[in-house]
Amino acid sequence: MTSQNAAGNRPANSTITIQIAGLDLNFKAVSIVDPTPTGAQIAAAAEVLPDNDPFVLRFLDDGELVPILASEVAPIDDVNDRFVVTSADRAFRLKVDGEQYDWPAQYVTGKTVRKLAGIANDLQLMLSVENEPDTVIGNRDLVDLAVAGVERFYTVHETWKIKVQDTVIQSDLPTIKVRDAMNKAGFDPAQPWHIFLKVAGQPKQEVGLDFDVDLRTHGIEKLRLTPRDVNNGEAGNGFRLLGVDEAFLAQSGWRWRTVLDQGRRWLIIDDYRLPPGFSSTAVAMALEIPNTYPGAQIDMFYVAPVLLLANGNRIGATETLITIGGVTYQRWSRHRGQASPWNPKIDNVRTHLTLVDGALSREVNQ
Repeated sequence: MTSQNAAGNRPANSTITIQIAGLDLNFKAVSIVDPTPTGAQIAAAAEVLPDNDPFVLRFLDDGELVPILASEVAPIDDVNDRFVVTSADRAFRLKVDGEQYDWPAQYVTGKTVRKLAGIANDLQLMLSVENEPDTVIGNRDLVDLAVAGVERFYTVHETWKIKVQDTVIQSDLPTIKVRDAMNKAGFDPAQPWHIFLKVAGQPKQEVGLDFDVDLRTHGIEKLRLTPRDVNNGEAGNGFRLLGVDEAFLAQSGWRWRTVLDQGRRWLIIDDYRLPPGFSSTAVAMALEIPNTYPGAQIDMFYVAPVLLLANGNRIGATETLITIGGVTYQRWSRHRGQASPWNPKIDNVRTHLTLVDGALSREVNQ
C-alpha cells in the first residue's frame, strides 16, 4: 500500500499515531495531526529541530532501515509503523549475519545491534575483526562504525564455561547441576567429595551435587573438589578408589590395598609380575593417586624392592627412592608423552598400568 492510498482512507485533518525512537530503539507512541506526514513532520514530532540535522529512518519489520527525506511523505500503514529519529548528517553501514543496516551514528552498542537485527537471547553477538581473533560484543560494548570498512557482526550459539578442578567444561545452557559438571569433567560424583563453588570476590561456598550453578554469574571461577577422606593419618589407612578402578582390580585377581602416608594416597598392588630380564620376578607396585584424581593424572610408578637388570646394570631414571609405609620404593620416572596426554574422562588405574607394563617391557627389550 502506498502512502497516498493510506492517506486516501483517512480524513485530511485526522490524527495518526506512529512509533518513534531515538538511538536507544525504545519506541514510544507519538500522535501527528496529518495522515501523510513528511520526514520533517516526523522529526518535529520527535522534537528534533531542522537546525539539528534531523535524520529519519523507517524501521521495517525485518530490521531494514529506510531513510525518509525531510520533504518525502512517509508510508504509514498502521499505528505500529516505527521510525528512528536522530541528528546526523550521514549513516554508517554494518552487517549482521550478512544482512545490511545503515545506522545514523558513529557508535553503536551491542544491545542496539541485537535490537536492530532481532537477535534471540540465546545467541551470542560476535564482531569479525580482520587479522585478529573475533570479539564477543556485550550489550554495553561500543563499536566504532567509522573504522574503515563495513563492520561485520555475526551470531553464534552461546556457550558457558567453568573449571571443575583444573578441567574446563562447556555448557550449552546457562545453568548446570554440580553433578553434571563433575561427570563432564570426568569426576565420579558417587565418591565422597567436599565441593566448593569459587566466585571472585566472594567467600567460597560448599555446594551439593544437585546445586544449580549459574554460569552467567560474574566472576565465577571454578568448582573445587576435595575428597572427604583426605587426612594426614598414618600409613595403613585406606581410601576408596573410583568404582571403575575397584571393579578392575577385583577382576584382576591381584592383592591390592590403598594407603594414606604423610598426606599422599597410594594404591599398592602386591606380587606384580614382571617380564623376564629384571633382578626380581615380581614387585610391590605403587601408584600415587592424586587427591583430585581423575582430574589430575596418575604419573610415574614405584616398585619395591629396587630393581636392576638381570645382568646387574642400573636402569635409567630410577635413582630416586621414597618410603611408603616404612618400605623403600624405587621411583620410575616415566611420563606420558604429548601423543598420549591424560584424559580424565577415559584414563584410570587400568589405562595407567598399560603404560607401566610398556615401560617395563622396553627396559628388557620385550
